[in-house]
Amino acid sequence: MSPETLQLPLDLNLAPKPPPTSARHASLAEELHSFDEFGQATRVLSTQFPDGQGRNLEVPTFVNEFWTARQRQANSLHEVSYRACFKPQLPRFFIERLTRPGELVYDPFMGRGTTPLEAALLGRFPAGADINPLSLVLTRPRLRPPTVEQVATRLKEITLDDPADTPEELLAFYNPATLRDISSLKRYFATRFDSGSFDAVDDWLAMVSLNRLTGHSNGFFSVYTLPPNQAVSVQSQRKINEKRNQTPPPRDVSKLILKKTRQLLGDVDSKIRESLFHVSPSFLLTALAHDTPQIPSNSVALVVTSPPFLNVVQYATDNWLRCWFLGIDPKSIRLTVPRKLDDWQAAMTEVFRELRRVLKAGGHIAFEVGEVHSGMTKLEETVLTCGVSVGLEPLLVLINDQKFTKTANCWGIDNMSRGTNTNRIVLFRKA
Repeated sequence: MSPETLQLPLDLNLAPKPPPTSARHASLAEELHSFDEFGQATRVLSTQFPDGQGRNLEVPTFVNEFWTARQRQANSLHEVSYRACFKPQLPRFFIERLTRPGELVYDPFMGRGTTPLEAALLGRFPAGADINPLSLVLTRPRLRPPTVEQVATRLKEITLDDPADTPEELLAFYNPATLRDISSLKRYFATRFDSGSFDAVDDWLAMVSLNRLTGHSNGFFSVYTLPPNQAVSVQSQRKINEKRNQTPPPRDVSKLILKKTRQLLGDVDSKIRESLFHVSPSFLLTALAHDTPQIPSNSVALVVTSPPFLNVVQYATDNWLRCWFLGIDPKSIRLTVPRKLDDWQAAMTEVFRELRRVLKAGGHIAFEVGEVHSGMTKLEETVLTCGVSVGLEPLLVLINDQKFTKTANCWGIDNMSRGTNTNRIVLFRKA
């Protein structure tokens, strides 16, 4: 089975005429300055950066808790695990303030599809791209979800006694009967795809199955292992099994798929289905972020994205088991994961060049970079240089600082000493 690119016709003339973008930017800056929704005042700092031509520039930097740290504050459709993904509240913050219903919102590193899905839920046309083909599998089905009844009916029609392959090494994760069922699903999806009968319900089943392959509770197909956003190696899993004195128990694959389906569709009422139907995805691509000729120039109102961070996350290693399930060769995926800052800057500059092309005049880019190297490397400064070098106008930096963090000396902000604990978003505009 090979994920496919989805492109649907788009009439951008349907979007109502928004207020001037200069007014939107001024309004956002004023709101950030006076923001106190979570009980603390905004701190206003300044971020300095080189423009690449020997000059130092600066932009205002707003620090506060701008969206909640609580986990269950978004639509249930978002509850699909993917490593290094941001919360739906992040794209919502910018979509609500910088776009109007009917405009096109795009993420060139869409991951699990948080930005396209949140855009669709808000009545915007969603678009996304990612070189990882698993991204399309995780994103597309949730933009056109089936009903619980449709999923239950389809599961009854699938025979789980015809496995494609049952690699013995996978018995470190699965009971033999469970592995047979999973491999039978693998064969079913491949057969349906090759015959041209693969439909939206199959798409949904593949997405949920992918999400249930491994995890740390009895809600997953596997024995206890790491959380469901990555898969350890077979050797590491055997060590986990030995340490915990565990063997993979049998799992009811169909029952678990149906349970997760009910959870994902818990907030999906008739109003949400209607909204998703009217803003069917325009562009969902398996493509490099700097090379997306399928997206028309001057068409995108807002980009909200978060790129790979200096080799912090090993996507190919994390996804080896998912690739097996979908019949994808992980070695064929050219992920952009630079190890050095200079290489990362060069790669992101090419991405910004492409984003400037697809962005319409007055459109915005909200580029999130989080923290790396315990906050010692401030990628927002590098990002500002990248954007300016291709002709984008830098507007501000927003730092979403969560209350649950511990103390560290970084920007003078309360922060944990390790990991990604603040969202750092650089906002640009195409003049």
